[in-house]
Amino acid sequence: MFWDNVAWAYDFFVNVINGKTHSKLRKIIAEQIEADDEVLECACGTGFLSEVIAPLCHSLTATDFSEKMLEKARKNTVIYNNVTFAKVDITSLDYQDESFNKVVAANVIHLLDNPARAVGELYRVCRPGGKVIIPTYINKNAAEKTTALSKTIDAAGADFKREFTYDSYRGFFAELGYEDVEFSLAPGRIPCAVAVIKK
Repeated sequence: MFWDNVAWAYDFFVNVINGKTHSKLRKIIAEQIEADDEVLECACGTGFLSEVIAPLCHSLTATDFSEKMLEKARKNTVIYNNVTFAKVDITSLDYQDESFNKVVAANVIHLLDNPARAVGELYRVCRPGGKVIIPTYINKNAAEKTTALSKTIDAAGADFKREFTYDSYRGFFAELGYEDVEFSLAPGRIPCAVAVIKK
């Protein structure tokens, strides 16, 4: 699996190559987390957001489909005792309805064959009054051209199923029928649009 193979180098991409984006993204996510939150994080990768979420919430369940990513995430969050990990398919979550106050799934929607199903699952496990927070890379610029860095990453095997502009990402949620959604942008080499659905 591509993500198992790149887990060892992913932190370099997050912190150096696309560091500006991820620095801003961490701040955006931190502003959404409260002390009594029980948080589910899907597609946690190496834990670059888990490290921000864990000290701010009551409990964090961090999940990914890649075992190697989970291994790195465990190491990166070892100082926190309120984090549990699980290998999970985001399109078929093994959690009861309304199990979490906040649900986070970063930089994964553009990789999925069925992103609508994934969003539906994230929404299902979120409690009423909670939030579903879905940051996703913006792979195309305003002129609808794929950015050079996105092309390189995709060619290496990331296999992007969708390429969003900021406007088309907003449209994606409108098409799915989600109306109470706020959007923000983390700029950088590969920017990240953050959708926050209020349930």
